[in-house]
Amino acid sequence: MTANLLDFDLDGLAAFCERLGEKRFRATQLFRWIHQKGATDFTQMTDLAKSLREKLTGSAHIQGPKVVSRHDSADGTVKWLFDVGAGDVIETVFIPETDRGTLCISSQAGCAVGCRFCSTGHQGFSRNLTTGEIISQLWFAEHFLRQHLGREERVISNVVMMGMGEPLQNYGQLVPALKVMLDDHGYGLSRRRVTVSTSGVVPMIDRLAGDCPVALAVSLHAPEDALRDNLVPLNKKYPIAELLEACTRYQASAPRDFITFEYCMLDGVNDQPAHARQLVALVQAHAARGLSCKFNLIPFNPFPASGLKRSDMPQVAAFAKILMDAGIVTTVRKTRGDDIDAACGQLAGDVQDRTGVEQRMAAQRQGMLGGIKVVVAKGMGV
Repeated sequence: MTANLLDFDLDGLAAFCERLGEKRFRATQLFRWIHQKGATDFTQMTDLAKSLREKLTGSAHIQGPKVVSRHDSADGTVKWLFDVGAGDVIETVFIPETDRGTLCISSQAGCAVGCRFCSTGHQGFSRNLTTGEIISQLWFAEHFLRQHLGREERVISNVVMMGMGEPLQNYGQLVPALKVMLDDHGYGLSRRRVTVSTSGVVPMIDRLAGDCPVALAVSLHAPEDALRDNLVPLNKKYPIAELLEACTRYQASAPRDFITFEYCMLDGVNDQPAHARQLVALVQAHAARGLSCKFNLIPFNPFPASGLKRSDMPQVAAFAKILMDAGIVTTVRKTRGDDIDAACGQLAGDVQDRTGVEQRMAAQRQGMLGGIKVVVAKGMGV
């Protein structure tokens, strides 16, 4: 079986070439052909020795993702569904803006975290994606868009690991993919423009700081543990205090001088003024220890199985004002691609669940409303 060269970062490709009896600089040339030019045919790689091209033909291939469908939003957002085999389909989204082009990449087929407000979590978990399956989303989208838009220069300037899956639960395959994104012989993206979003896998946040520090976004969504336990089940293992301590440690290595906290606005659940005041107190306590952050408030994108509703915009604005009046940088995310189910929290693809998520979610929904009433009334002065 031949090797798919998309599975390798530059060091991995160099080791592969060494096994073929070739020097490292040949791997660099090959790497550029694959990632900068989008080549799939070794005969096109004219600056490689003919003998190497013949070796590659017999031992390697370059296989991108199999496109199931493409959906184009009225606002310019593009969503692809990719078949990754065994009945699993993942989603990748390109979001064009005037000053950037952002690609939202999946790291798993499904997700095992099971956040209440995320349609991916409601589909359950099938498997981790390989490095090649992760980077091939960028490889395909970049070269498709160049051809589609008639551009030679780079189209994708930012990558966010915010698609299907919890990236830090697929750490071994994620890091080589990040290194390809950052490599000047690959996509040459700035560390500031590559973001890993996590629901809070504390040990892996610490590892990422040492192995490949990029921008970090943390799905917070609640100001205290009882509420976050309901919304983000991983909180039961890594509660808020441990998570914020990890964020403070990460900041020493981070390419940005702040950590982004994502906060999905859920009507009547986590969007009250008392919640905002709790967040202010939480952030101020950790700021004294060196944490600097910004908040990204995300309008919830409803789907029937969640049993949740989107906060109305006046409520979101009032919530944001409390944070901003306390000196916390706060933005409200603009919803993009919701007409093609490509907005935040809507990516679901199609996965073969191995986690029994339907039963767990049903039980969680039954206890949710009563539990939330207790949480909101407890220690919030409401």
